[in-house]
Amino acid sequence: MTKYRIEKDSLGEKKVPFAAYYGVQTVRAGENFPISGIMPKPVFIIATAMVKKAACAANRNLGLLDKQRASAITRAADEVISGKLHREFIVDVYQAGAGTSHNMNANEVIANRAIELLGDKKGDYSALHPNDHVNMSQSTNDVIPTAMRLAALASSEKLLGSLGGLEKALKRKSREFDRVIKSGRTHLQDAVPIRLGQEFGSYGASVRSSIERINCARGRLKNIGLGGTAVGTGLNTHPSYTKTVIRELGRVSGIKGLRIAPNAFEAIAGMGDFSFFSASLRSAAIELIRIANDLRLLSSGPRTGIGEIILPAVQPGSSIMPGKVNPVMAEMLNMVCFQVVGNDTAVTLAAQAGQLELNVMMPVINYNILESIEILDSSVRAFTERCVSGIKADRKRCKEYFENSAGLAAILNKFIGYEQAAQVAKESIYTGKSIKDIVIGKEILTEKEWKKILEPMRVTQANGDMNGIKNKRS
Repeated sequence: MTKYRIEKDSLGEKKVPFAAYYGVQTVRAGENFPISGIMPKPVFIIATAMVKKAACAANRNLGLLDKQRASAITRAADEVISGKLHREFIVDVYQAGAGTSHNMNANEVIANRAIELLGDKKGDYSALHPNDHVNMSQSTNDVIPTAMRLAALASSEKLLGSLGGLEKALKRKSREFDRVIKSGRTHLQDAVPIRLGQEFGSYGASVRSSIERINCARGRLKNIGLGGTAVGTGLNTHPSYTKTVIRELGRVSGIKGLRIAPNAFEAIAGMGDFSFFSASLRSAAIELIRIANDLRLLSSGPRTGIGEIILPAVQPGSSIMPGKVNPVMAEMLNMVCFQVVGNDTAVTLAAQAGQLELNVMMPVINYNILESIEILDSSVRAFTERCVSGIKADRKRCKEYFENSAGLAAILNKFIGYEQAAQVAKESIYTGKSIKDIVIGKEILTEKEWKKILEPMRVTQANGDMNGIKNKRS
């Protein structure tokens, strides 16, 4: 049978599991919010403990907290930061507005572990109190947004690494496919030629742009409002607390460039930095959807579709069709990115839902941002390793499409004029003959002229050298 201890808060007494490090307010939150069964992300638990450790150090340095209690709180916070006691964080992500329940969960866990370290029993808050000591100089309203910023900054470092790996893989493919000529397509119709390497180079550039947008948004997350307490005024803090605690926070977290927010009121009430950051994740997801869809399209068939590239076969594609292989890694990435776009919508709605001096929707903003970072990171890593790195070009198919594309007529504009080129293209479509066969058969161009005009590198870059080819426009 579970043994209990009795704890009391302003609403009365509650039974708390005897072995638990959380306390009465966490028990109430657990009873109030049996919503999703989703607990806080480990990175957010760690970030919260970092805030508590930094605040403890600042209070100690300013003479507000005695060394014995400060040492115990620091040791307890360090245990949480190292990954211990995470099972004690039991409050659902859908909880009290502003994250009060999560903040008290952290205060109680750290307090009770610190009490143990002092040689007393859990729940005996006469020795060390969750609010008076662990939460000293703090409010939920400045702790939670600060922990949110730290968690997003820490977890997005890994995401940036995954995106950087994808960028490098795409650039390697760009170099590998640099001399593979193929038909370009606009409106899903044949267009002028392009090199497969140029297509993959554009994908790499898109990923690089996404990285830069995320980095730009990360910079805004380094504006820290810790020290503003409840509404931004800094009530119940030492005059030097804000400067001291943010210096300590940089040391504890290892994150460089943390700075005092230009306006503490805005840092608590406004969620603009988070919506901006979430939007950068959404933007990355949109680019990844486009890339994944292009790879699915270019590999389609392979016999009855475009089939210009071959994706790695990572698993059988059908329970009924033997030999079928599907672009499953690209499909997975699509689904993840759709979720990220949905998460951003939730963040957007929550960011505009704050009133006056506080946005109480911070928990759902935090959860969706961290979820987006986590699934983007793991999906991009898997997509790079199990799809992009193993892509092969069907050079023969690319060449065939290039030679039979009606888009070649556009190249001839300069030499035989638009009207004649249009007639050649129309005849090619109606008869099924290649443009090459028509222009050479009708002696519009010689074989030698055709080869020079259609030299792959020349027709796929600006200002290709066409010297020595006579302009035959009338």
